[in-house]
Amino acid sequence: MAWLQLKIDSAKADAERIEEALELVGAGAIMMEDAADQPLFEPPLGTTPLWDATRIVALFTIDSDIDAIIEFLNDHLEGGLPSHRVEILEDQVWERAWMDHYHPMCFGDRLWVVPSWTPPPQPDAINLLLDPGLAFGTGTHATTALCLEWLDGLDLQDKVVIDYGCGSGILAIAALLLGAKHAYCVDIDPQALLATKDNAARNGVADRMSVFFPDAMPKLKAEVVIANILAGPLAELAPILADLCDTNGDLALSGIIDSQVEETREAYAPWVTLDLLKVKDENWCRLSGKRLSTVS
Repeated sequence: MAWLQLKIDSAKADAERIEEALELVGAGAIMMEDAADQPLFEPPLGTTPLWDATRIVALFTIDSDIDAIIEFLNDHLEGGLPSHRVEILEDQVWERAWMDHYHPMCFGDRLWVVPSWTPPPQPDAINLLLDPGLAFGTGTHATTALCLEWLDGLDLQDKVVIDYGCGSGILAIAALLLGAKHAYCVDIDPQALLATKDNAARNGVADRMSVFFPDAMPKLKAEVVIANILAGPLAELAPILADLCDTNGDLALSGIIDSQVEETREAYAPWVTLDLLKVKDENWCRLSGKRLSTVS
């Protein structure tokens, strides 16, 4: 069925009380959106950050008396209801609409990421089968794309790879499909490790993959280490990630915006000289380099 959609432009400080009022008036669903394209980077654990300009979207059944709802909100909220508008959200097959927006993607010269419901555009290419899921990493985000392109450009034949912060396992699986001998995957999220195992099995590489929580990660050296996380954790992990990378091994870091590049480089300077690749028209960056033989 169709829905009535009430969109309210709110300041961050007012969002919670507007949400409470919408619950009182019987909203079927309430969502928060960024109203001003403001990124939120690395919120503290246990917090639910909001944007300075937050758009609150509430759904009501199509037969709801929207005039009465707005009148209630105006009376209930101190200062009245902020700027708002009402739209009709037409019914559609949501699963089909979602599937229509996720297509096969090519990264580099050899690698494709292909959803399960779509035939591979190039059957003889290296096709990684992956559907969007709860764990981060499907190739659609710039940071994941940067890492996949980097892996596609390496000679991975018979090499050991560590994917630190593996999410969906997409990077480790890509490395294995591109010729790596074994991949070690690390994440703090149990759902990520489960998704990684499932995706590895779907792509026929589960026998060449091991997954760990950080504390259980064995001591080893890998020829390739990749971490697509965020700048803060990457800086904290610098000694650990550098130690996991074999001498003259390849290290790549992503999840960094351009204003965080120099700080990240400095964190790794004793072990790796990092080169920069920036995504065009976006702030996301990838840093990569070779593990030095000696520590300066």
